[in-house]
Amino acid sequence: MTERHPVAEQVIVITGASSGIGRGTALRLAELGAQVVVAARRGEVLDGLVGEIAAAGGTALAVPMDVSRPDDVLLLRDAALDRFERIDVWINNVGIGALGYFWDIPVEDHLRTVDVNLSGLILGAHAALRVFREQGHGTLVNVGSVDSEVPLAYQAVYAATKAAVLSLSRSLNEELRLAGEAERIRVGTVLPWAVDTPWWMHAANYTGKAPRMAALDDPSVVVDALVAACTHPKEQQAAGMKARAATISHQLMPDVTERVSAKIIDGELSRASASGPTTGTIHAPGPAGITVDGGVRERMRSEEPADPDPRSPTA
Repeated sequence: MTERHPVAEQVIVITGASSGIGRGTALRLAELGAQVVVAARRGEVLDGLVGEIAAAGGTALAVPMDVSRPDDVLLLRDAALDRFERIDVWINNVGIGALGYFWDIPVEDHLRTVDVNLSGLILGAHAALRVFREQGHGTLVNVGSVDSEVPLAYQAVYAATKAAVLSLSRSLNEELRLAGEAERIRVGTVLPWAVDTPWWMHAANYTGKAPRMAALDDPSVVVDALVAACTHPKEQQAAGMKARAATISHQLMPDVTERVSAKIIDGELSRASASGPTTGTIHAPGPAGITVDGGVRERMRSEEPADPDPRSPTA
């Protein structure tokens, strides 16, 4: 008899679930027997995800919403409680970005990044913790980034919001301890490395180049970390070997790590194909990018120059 996974029958809310890490996590948790509540702006995409989960024998509820709107977050909370009567885990998988030099990015794009990545996460955390305190248990999982630890050039405001995510999680754990609730209510933060998801096509981009990053992780690395965090959350959990190495490096040599990171992303952009400025989908959702994998690694391979034929006299 197959052993039942600890998330089986848990009610798990996942924001940002229409694509990428959120979608992959919803599919995996449903496969393991969790009852998932999937939330994002694209309702029709969520309906397709729920259909996919149901066809595989899982249970899911779609809630179209925008995490930056307080009323929408309360709608998500209420929809989950109305359907399942409790919330065991709330995964704050929120994250948009604007790429480029800080001064080249329109200020409205910076502010939208703050609204989603920080304000949206605060709204979700507030709603979840109130539910958890009333029912006497719960786990909040916030999705940060390796940028929570290592600030990254061309992503200044994104990195700032992700640093705030880690700080908020740490403060919440201390408050739960002071309130005597740390054993029943837990807060964890997962810090991924750069991941090959549709995030890159959804981001605003003012670099003049198609977005790319060295050694992108497969989404499964982060999905596995989020599934583990549902039952064993850690205050700071780097997802994968690259994220762990970057975090340790920054703790030991912060200035060197920041400069090396900046040189890496600058070098990556120098090899990228040209791309015009775009706001992406940060202000309004678009139809593209509904998969877990973003296809960025495949595009990056196509941008690399072909290896010369070693038999050629010019090689």
